[in-house]
Formats: sequence, structure tokens, C-alpha cells
Amino acid sequence: MLRILLAAPLLLILVLFALSNPAPAEFRLWPTDFAVALPLSLAVLGAMAVAFLAGALVLWLSVLAARRRARRAERSVQLLEAQVAELKARQSPAGPGPLVPSH
Repeated sequence: MLRILLAAPLLLILVLFALSNPAPAEFRLWPTDFAVALPLSLAVLGAMAVAFLAGALVLWLSVLAARRRARRAERSVQLLEAQVAELKARQSPAGPGPLVPSH
């Protein structure tokens, strides 16, 4: 429900922006004669989408190393816990018990 409340105003602003900027703009690719005419709003929103995806990719790549370190640490913790359990199982029951203070 909270997502809808946060997304609705943003979507309304995007729709109003697209409806307010219908003027065509021509975009050319310099070394070639390729040109395309798009509504200005579509060009701006498309550039924003590309920038958002590029930022998401950079963030994902930066978090990838931390995730790898976390997985390694989790595996070593599991290995150490298994070793502790094995050592506790091997400990002799006739060995010295916990010290209980006498009153």
C-alpha cells in the first residue's frame, strides 16, 4: 500500500511532463546521416531511464564483491561451528565438570 502511495504522485508527474512537452525534437548521430524525431518528453524520459539503469548497474557491480565476501564468511562460520560441535562431542564425559562454588 505504501508503494502505491509513493509511486502514484511520481507517475502523475511523469504523465503530466509527457503531456506538457509534445514538441518534436530531432536527434542526429554525428558521423552518419541518421536522424530521428521524437517528442521532447520521450527523449528526456528515455535519457532518464538509461541513466537510472546505468546507475543501478554500477551499484550492483559494487555490491557484488561484498556479497562474495559475505558468502565466504558464512561458509567459514559454518565450518567453524561444525568443528566446535565435533570437539564438544569428542570431549570426554568423565573429564572435569564445571566448577560449582560451595557455600
